[in-house]
Amino acid sequence: MKGGVERGGGGYPGVFVVLEGGDGVGKSTQADLLVAWLSEHGHDVVRTHEPGDSPIGPQVRALLLSTASHGLSARAEALLYAADRAEHVHAVVRPALQRGAVVVCDRYVDSSVAYQGVGRRLGADRIEQLSRWATDDLRPDLTVVLDLDPEPALQRSTDPADRLESEPLPFHAQVRQAFLDLAVRDPDHYVVLDAGRPAQDVHVDIRQAVLRLLPGRGVPSG
Repeated sequence: MKGGVERGGGGYPGVFVVLEGGDGVGKSTQADLLVAWLSEHGHDVVRTHEPGDSPIGPQVRALLLSTASHGLSARAEALLYAADRAEHVHAVVRPALQRGAVVVCDRYVDSSVAYQGVGRRLGADRIEQLSRWATDDLRPDLTVVLDLDPEPALQRSTDPADRLESEPLPFHAQVRQAFLDLAVRDPDHYVVLDAGRPAQDVHVDIRQAVLRLLPGRGVPSG
């Protein structure tokens, strides 16, 4: 769905950067590093995440990720993610882009395509269509896919596994491949990075990719 699509929030002055990848690949760490770097150079930055980062989001996140929701149907799961995303874009992402902020988001539409469309076998195209409708087709300027084999990635976490993290390795392998497939489809708006490297090395690559979106904004290349 890249043909003719206008990115960057439909002409809004802000910049929309999304970090994607499987569980345990380091998205939160890289989001923190990127936000700190941009803030140091004077940018208005909004660091956000999905699911759950809207006024009603915490309740939806609890439903989606709690192990107490075991048995939730795949279709219900997909619809809850879409509802959370619709409110997130309405309440957080689009207002920030409208005022010219750089939005750094941990997960977005591609996570639903990978987890529900491919992992849950609901159909990648169907889930993408649902998510595009929920967001009024708001697409990132850049999606960074942090890629790592799911077995070592899942072993990184010291917290109890949530409902999706508890899925078996073949599920996570399918999710990983789905992210890679999405990146191949639209290389102009994706960068895939080896997340097994030191976090600072990955960060340097991310900020080089983000720099291309910030012409004339006074951010040095170093």
